[in-house]
Amino acid sequence: MSQDSELTRKVRAILVSGASTGIGYCAAHELRNLGWRVFATARQADDVARLASEGLEALQLDIADSASIKACTNEILMRTGGTLDALFNNAGFGLPGAVEDLTRDAMRHQFETNVFGTIELTNAILPAMRRQKYGRVVINSSILGYAAMPYRGAYNASKFALEGFADTLRQELKGSGVFVSLIEPGPITSRFRPNAQQQFSRWINPEMSFHRPSYEAMQARLAKPGPAAPFTLPPQAVVKALLRALDQSQPPARQPVTVPAVVFWYLKKWLPINLLDRLLLAASGDEPGYSYGRKRR
Repeated sequence: MSQDSELTRKVRAILVSGASTGIGYCAAHELRNLGWRVFATARQADDVARLASEGLEALQLDIADSASIKACTNEILMRTGGTLDALFNNAGFGLPGAVEDLTRDAMRHQFETNVFGTIELTNAILPAMRRQKYGRVVINSSILGYAAMPYRGAYNASKFALEGFADTLRQELKGSGVFVSLIEPGPITSRFRPNAQQQFSRWINPEMSFHRPSYEAMQARLAKPGPAAPFTLPPQAVVKALLRALDQSQPPARQPVTVPAVVFWYLKKWLPINLLDRLLLAASGDEPGYSYGRKRR
């Protein structure tokens, strides 16, 4: 059977990580409505139960835990008879803080989920995709995977790392029938900000930091109700990009989503670094108290 006919079968199966809220939640429900068999996963047992009550095939998955990854993927492959059409790597979070305030443990905490867990989950599924000679691996990256902003160093680094792994994996899978795609959203309505606040409180001591004034501005921004930034879109915008990655015979390697993501994709190619830095500082909303060696008045 050809790759295209396999990918257009009536019932296709997908694993969605981080499906408890936001983009993953929206994707799981939309795909189910479109006829997919969706394995919606979440870290907390209460969220798994809620997803199951909504009619989704829900499983527990903590991608920072190797045993959880193995148990979840083994269960899914047992239920499907050893096949899986697609994987949507969506689980992740942001740990705010200046680079000089990040401890090794804080960075390890960020990378365990966003990078190491995503790679391990992908690698757990790839043997099945190679055997069936088709599949889609979609990774939810970020505008911050190619345009770094201040006070997001751990998250920036995790997404830059993911993009490097995705580019390499795409090359290594050439000719296998398995395609790798990145989605690079800008501001999307989700629980990202409240979760980031929790991570900041856990790992950063603003009282002892040179960056305390900027942290105050950052915390006010994170606590502000409503859209996080101009041009914020609902999670359905990411789901549209996900569907392109799943359905097109030659899926795009990268898809920036939202106006800021598209704009900064091109600005990074065209602008001198110093000018791009100024724009990214301004766009971040958390410009440091000292900018380019001059004290801000």
